[in-house]
Amino acid sequence: MQPLMCDIMKHMPHPFVVLLGKSIRYAARLRGGGSALPGLFVEKIDPDFIKKTLDQLPFGTILISGTNGKTTTTKMVVALLESHGLTVFTNRTGSNFTRGVAAALLKDIDLKGKLHADIAVLELDEAHAVRFVKTVQPDYSLFLNVMRDQLDRFGEIDATAKLLAQVAEHTQKGLILNREDPRIRAIATVAKKNMSLTYFGLSDALLKTFPNDDDMRKSSVKATPRPTADVLLQAYQADTATFSIDEQTYKTALKINGLYNVFNAAAAIATTEAVLQGNFDAAKAIDGLANVSPAFGRGETLMIGGKPLELVLVKNPSGFRLGLQSFPPEGHATMIAINDNYADGRDMSWLWDVDFESLAEVGVSQVSGVRAYDMALRLQYDEVTIAHIEPDLALAVRQFIATNPDTPKRIYCTYTAMLALRKELAKMTQVEVIA
Repeated sequence: MQPLMCDIMKHMPHPFVVLLGKSIRYAARLRGGGSALPGLFVEKIDPDFIKKTLDQLPFGTILISGTNGKTTTTKMVVALLESHGLTVFTNRTGSNFTRGVAAALLKDIDLKGKLHADIAVLELDEAHAVRFVKTVQPDYSLFLNVMRDQLDRFGEIDATAKLLAQVAEHTQKGLILNREDPRIRAIATVAKKNMSLTYFGLSDALLKTFPNDDDMRKSSVKATPRPTADVLLQAYQADTATFSIDEQTYKTALKINGLYNVFNAAAAIATTEAVLQGNFDAAKAIDGLANVSPAFGRGETLMIGGKPLELVLVKNPSGFRLGLQSFPPEGHATMIAINDNYADGRDMSWLWDVDFESLAEVGVSQVSGVRAYDMALRLQYDEVTIAHIEPDLALAVRQFIATNPDTPKRIYCTYTAMLALRKELAKMTQVEVIA
């Protein structure tokens, strides 16, 4: 009976699949379930659901992948396209598996299966991007960087770069590449004939601020020439950035923070220009960029008892290093929350590639998460004092707030720790709900 039922469901009319998916989404939300569950369901009963839905879009699909910065960059690309008058669909929860895309589509389509948008901008995990492009061939792909992240899932970073190269081979119109990452730069060699290649990069003065993986590990890959960048981050100071766009200079204040977020703003500008081509307006893009706030958990600021509390996502040595550079510890109470769940990566050895000496003068108020004691040991080797260790995140964050009532606060946290902390903080203050 079950195989027959599955066979019937595979041939259900699209609106019926939509109705079933929306019903499961509603039930999951009532029970506090995960946002990707309805997507997993609809993928099972209609494997072509994503393709059939996205094929409606007149401007097609942009795929964004890489190790660091996908969620914030996706938010920036959406804002820049919207500043040019386009209606954009995106998987804004940051659930970057295919089931997350399907779940986001279920939220936005009507009961007839119509998606009311001009273009899709999708953030995808590197491995799931390979699966995605076998069904949906994106019009444009933006590749941000390749860093040592979740080695237990992807293996060495050359394997991750090969995953992105496979995505590039299925991309139809254009690639947007980070010219400062040698492995990303090399992906240009697999581009289809007549495909557009757009590069974003850094001024020479900023290169040392953004080391690639080989720079950090004092190793190297075979170098390929650095092409001319269409968009450059020329300078960044406090909350102001200067960009060169087609050799014209633009300076703007930014709400986003963190060094990598600012660099990825150049990626967002380059992507918008590649997609819109002759309809791209640099001044309009800069104005749109200035109004983008940090994505949830990526430098997001909440107010607790009248004092700011920042959440800074960390998941690999480069991201943690740049986070520590981006947010000086002086004047803040610091908490670090490290989990090793599947979405975080189970191998936490990368913590030993991060230099924590910048925290030595002020110390760390609280260490928490599944790997709290591993993190505490790492801090001790850099002679960073720790006031409290509490693995339970809910208890830890309340203790952290109670012991630092009059001080601005900052929490460095892995992905699942961030989700748990936001859930707990939502009991105390206004937290953006990600539907």
